[in-house]
Amino acid sequence: MTYKTAQQLIADAKQQVSEITVHELRELQSGGTPFTLVDVREQNEWNLGHIPGAVYIGRGVLESSVEQRIPRDARVVLYCQSGNRSALAGRTLQEMGYANVSSVAGGWRDWVGTGGEVAD
Repeated sequence: MTYKTAQQLIADAKQQVSEITVHELRELQSGGTPFTLVDVREQNEWNLGHIPGAVYIGRGVLESSVEQRIPRDARVVLYCQSGNRSALAGRTLQEMGYANVSSVAGGWRDWVGTGGEVAD
């Protein structure tokens, strides 16, 4: 059996899950197209601040929580601190039948770094 490193898993996920920039996320927010923004960081990260309008579903409970909260036909945009966990989460959602999934490249770090609004 061939094993993969964490970096290989992340690279594979980023090839399979579309990524959007924080600028594209802002356009999506102002465009009126319905979507669900999901923060997959840890609870303590969420508590320190998050993107307004986001829902919290931590990466560790995503598989067991998402079906009750988000329909499979919804557009889902995921973010984490840097874009790695959200890409992995996106791949998981795809495997669960979610077809319209994106990950925010640069994640929370880029959101805050470009002056994005912060909810607490």
